[in-house]
Amino acid sequence: MIRQLPELHEQAFSEIDCLDCAACCKNFSPTFKPTDIKRISKYIGMKEGDFIDEYLQIDEDNDYVVKTKPCPFLQVDNSCGVYEVRPTDCARFPYTDSDVFVDKSGLSLKNSTFCPAAFKVLELLNENVQR
Repeated sequence: MIRQLPELHEQAFSEIDCLDCAACCKNFSPTFKPTDIKRISKYIGMKEGDFIDEYLQIDEDNDYVVKTKPCPFLQVDNSCGVYEVRPTDCARFPYTDSDVFVDKSGLSLKNSTFCPAAFKVLELLNENVQR
């Protein structure tokens, strides 16, 4: 099953444009690792501490997440204002091309409730199992 994921991921994203949706950016926050904070704050010309103070808070898992929803970097056209340096969590979302999709099935199922691409990959996996 894991070996099928990259191909199914490509198939799903050939049919789905994230800019039509952006539900992930509107309703959820990625975690911001120290390397993400350093990279993004440099990109937007802020000191790391100022970036944290303005945009981030610590959640119940002790991770940095955005203070507001939608994400403060979400643009009116659903594009990302820091796309070139976006958090690793965003770059990998919805994890449909890696073993994370299977290993963290609960997270994948949750993601499929709002992410059309994650839902599509689940549909394609289901079709392959039924054959």
